[in-house]
Amino acid sequence: MILWLNGALLPAAEARIDPADRGFSLGDGVFETICVREGKPLHLPRHLARLQAGLDLLAIPRPEVRFVEAMQAVLAANSLSEAALRLTVSRGVAARGVLPQGPVFPTVLMTASPLPATLPAARLVIAQATRRNEFSPLSRVKSLNYLDNILARQEAASRDADDALLLNTQGFVVEATAANLFLCLEGALITPPLADGALPGIARALLIEHEGAVERSVLPQDLARAEGAFLSNSLGLRAVASVEGRRLPAPPTRIAGLRP
Repeated sequence: MILWLNGALLPAAEARIDPADRGFSLGDGVFETICVREGKPLHLPRHLARLQAGLDLLAIPRPEVRFVEAMQAVLAANSLSEAALRLTVSRGVAARGVLPQGPVFPTVLMTASPLPATLPAARLVIAQATRRNEFSPLSRVKSLNYLDNILARQEAASRDADDALLLNTQGFVVEATAANLFLCLEGALITPPLADGALPGIARALLIEHEGAVERSVLPQDLARAEGAFLSNSLGLRAVASVEGRRLPAPPTRIAGLRP
């Protein structure tokens, strides 16, 4: 793999992140995963706007990078026209300590890999080990700290499931570990609201705008009543086969044919 790091294209084996980089030591940064089709990063303005919102929240200055040119360079270097492109921005190298001090020179990393294969319908469980904190401003950005999600995914694997649904502090269902949740319920397409802690996903927004999905709080018992469910992220949609061992109907054909 050839990657783009702070303005240079490098083989992955030769790339180096400074041990004092706060993205490595503290998870101080944000990232975006972007679907590339026919050489074009999809919905790029939306991704860059969400990236900027995360940078603003963390008070990290926008890197002086021509993102489109850098993305095209890393795609070309890896001979990829269909890809999952990841853009990572950390606060960069800084002195030890929690409070950021001194001038900020963000670290920017871009990688591109082939799009993952289409996955079978997901078997889900409800995570017991951790909950989504809907009161945290970090629920609205893709920060480099994914430990709650990792714990939930590990729990799912230990329970022979593909993924876990996260509840928030009030007991509402919010999302999966790396995807938003949609339910077909009483003839409507439902997704948990941002106020409940759901990440403002790019595919999520498109489904709300173009498919009439509505935001509504979801209780665990609503999952048992659903006429179908699926997960969404920027790389695609994935049907839900079951939740806590209870099988769900397949989503309607119209939904199955959608692509973010």
